[in-house]
Amino acid sequence: MLNTYIYADLTPEKMADLLDRNTDPNHAIQDTVLSIIEDVQQHGDAALKSYAKQFDKVELEKLYLDSDDIDNLAMTISRDQMRALEIAFQNIHKFHQTQLKRERTVETMPGVKCWREVRPIEKVGLYIPGGSAVLPSTLLMLGVPARIAGCKEIVVCSPPQNNGKINGFVAYCLKLLKIDKIYLVGGAQAVAAMAFGTQSIPKVNKIFGPGNQFVTKAKGIIQGMTDVSIDMPAGPSEVLVIADETANPAYVAADLLAQAEHGIDSQAVLVTTSSQLADQVNQELKAQLDVLPRKELAAKAIENSYTVVTDNIQEAMDFSNRYAPEHLIIESDDWKPLINKVQNAGSVFLGHLTPESAGDYASGTNHTLPTSGYARSYSGVSVDSFVKKITFQHITEQGLDQIGSTIEILAELEGLQAHKNAVSIRKKKQ
Repeated sequence: MLNTYIYADLTPEKMADLLDRNTDPNHAIQDTVLSIIEDVQQHGDAALKSYAKQFDKVELEKLYLDSDDIDNLAMTISRDQMRALEIAFQNIHKFHQTQLKRERTVETMPGVKCWREVRPIEKVGLYIPGGSAVLPSTLLMLGVPARIAGCKEIVVCSPPQNNGKINGFVAYCLKLLKIDKIYLVGGAQAVAAMAFGTQSIPKVNKIFGPGNQFVTKAKGIIQGMTDVSIDMPAGPSEVLVIADETANPAYVAADLLAQAEHGIDSQAVLVTTSSQLADQVNQELKAQLDVLPRKELAAKAIENSYTVVTDNIQEAMDFSNRYAPEHLIIESDDWKPLINKVQNAGSVFLGHLTPESAGDYASGTNHTLPTSGYARSYSGVSVDSFVKKITFQHITEQGLDQIGSTIEILAELEGLQAHKNAVSIRKKKQ
């Protein structure tokens, strides 16, 4: 079960070790990913089909499914499943719709007006993982804000199933999003295909979506070698649960295991003010783990996770902010005063009845979030992620009279005479 550490006893070295989530210390993943990127650049579709055979164990005649394929697959799921996806779609749309707001025009001086306008990123690429777990929810989390933003072209890539297709849940989400094509490409090769373009897959302007270590590494590499940007580093999933003596150990264990079942490189951390609760959670972990279908996978993730016992809630918050978790759950009766103490987290779940699963699927917030400590500087995906904000300004004669001499003086002191002249010539023409 979870290894336990006492916060007061942690040395700086041990603290750094607990906070570190470096999953590629010897650069083995980077070397593999670089090789894949180069192969896709040089050989395009042929490389993608070769990787499908190697990694996905399928031979593909074509690299995409069209609208007829998607319609047929979408009809294979039950009405209850369709309804669940529809509710999730509606809640995600309702939450993200509020993020698209027009900013007001500011008159910084009389006759000098400045403002910003929103423009969608024209071509976006969405990566939908399909390894140990297929995630139609991720398609909704990325597709909904892309649609709200007004992106003209949405390119979706996801690994093929062993029958050379996608599952019906992903297909139904494509229909909800009015996307009529999906490319059967996974892993680092999908990132490379969207970054450079191939015979079948269009080049995009920005790539979104979580994935394994190879996908995350590929996103970082292509951002440094192309004009394509990425949403954020979003790799192996993680959760940190802050729990005091009021927490229910069964709930805490369930939340930890919900994260652990993502994959063996996921991490589930418990930070608690109660050593008794820590022991109870370990007992619950064992009992709940035994009945999970993915128990072997989750057990390995738990082995790489741990508990930190603190003397008080402030220490718990301090550790959490240093860890900067993707998901932060605060299981306490007294959670409201702790909101302002959260400095670094991707998404926060408050109280005993708010499992992280709610945000993963249907409450409305986005589940594509920064991992590995990147919550210190990155936000989760939102409508803002799919748009550019362009500044505009307009200066009247009055405005030029007001601001002109200031510009001339500043240009002159920087030694940029042409900058000064651009103002002076206009003043003379008035």
